[in-house]
Amino acid sequence: MYVAVKGGERAIDNAHAWLATERRGDTAIPELSVAQIRSQMTLAVNRVMAEGSLYDPDLAALAIKQSRGDLIEAVFLIRAYRTTLPRLAASRPLDTGSMAVDRRISATFKDLPGGQVLGPTFDYTHRLLDFALMAEASPDATSGVLPTPVPSPQGAEKGPGSDAGTIAGAAAPPSPVVGEGWGGGAPARVPHVTSFLNRDGLIESTSALEAAPSDLTREPMELPASRALRLQAITRGDEGFVLGLAYSTQRGYGRTHAFVGELRIGRVAVEVEIPELGFAVEIGEVELTECETVNQFKGSRTEPPQFTRGYGLVFGQSERKAISMSLVDRALRWQELGEDNIGAPAQDEEFVLMHCDNIQASGFLEHIKLPHYVDFQAEMELVRRLRAEALAMQEAAE
Repeated sequence: MYVAVKGGERAIDNAHAWLATERRGDTAIPELSVAQIRSQMTLAVNRVMAEGSLYDPDLAALAIKQSRGDLIEAVFLIRAYRTTLPRLAASRPLDTGSMAVDRRISATFKDLPGGQVLGPTFDYTHRLLDFALMAEASPDATSGVLPTPVPSPQGAEKGPGSDAGTIAGAAAPPSPVVGEGWGGGAPARVPHVTSFLNRDGLIESTSALEAAPSDLTREPMELPASRALRLQAITRGDEGFVLGLAYSTQRGYGRTHAFVGELRIGRVAVEVEIPELGFAVEIGEVELTECETVNQFKGSRTEPPQFTRGYGLVFGQSERKAISMSLVDRALRWQELGEDNIGAPAQDEEFVLMHCDNIQASGFLEHIKLPHYVDFQAEMELVRRLRAEALAMQEAAE
């Protein structure tokens, strides 16, 4: 049981003041602004938004600053703030096929329609520390100029082997204009790679949901969960936990050998239906990472041999999380596809869904810091009694 501690208000106030001092750091060094965090630590901002279930880069950057860079604490702050916000409307389902793509790659088709776009990625860096970054930046410190993007001809049909959307040199920042590609104007619709397999009937077909899925942010998790609910839980689950589960499926704990059919990163318009107007209104855009994996499937008692899908969708640029999510999603579908459960952790729905949330996990873990004086006294008395009984039995045996 817990014991209330009284008389500690002054100590708590002092702890808060000390925390603020530690957060500020050396006052001789300029303080980090929220704008700097948002602009220069975008991957951390993206993770906080994804796991906090709230798309707001400014608030995510503020939470990172307030938490001294502890991303789980920042996620906690975002989720707590999110609960205070009213639900004014629900957006229409996002159409990722109309995404203004900044990065698009496929491990299954080299010359895919629409072309492969490397975009901003660490994939081809040498993973060596760049000590030049330690130098203080100045307006004229950059060497060279940004590479010039090669825009796609507007309205041109992109076929296999097309170099449309590729970049001369390195990738340039995406256009800040909503709905525009690097060349300006409305971007051509980029088809999903899995749609090519679907034409030949080589991959399982998908169907639209007949009813709106449950909202995990407003309703408690219930097992067994639908695939839509599982995806909601995993997309806001802890990246490290989901990554570990995904890695386990690749090492044999799940019998899934996946190919990245397509990984795309870009911006998608958000539309809201206005009943009074009778049509949808675009209210902004969000940056998303989408991943579809393709898995070989030998067939089962209920399904024919074909390729099956795994799906991942995450706020911001977070391809490691999106790929991991798609692998875990596919592993959890063993029952739906008539596969055998080999006892892999990634196949256990309850294990995955009840342990992927880092806020629940950290809360339960850190509660053992609270005073447990009565519990400990009881256990100490028990240990003393057991020791006395063991000593008495030992003396009797002698």
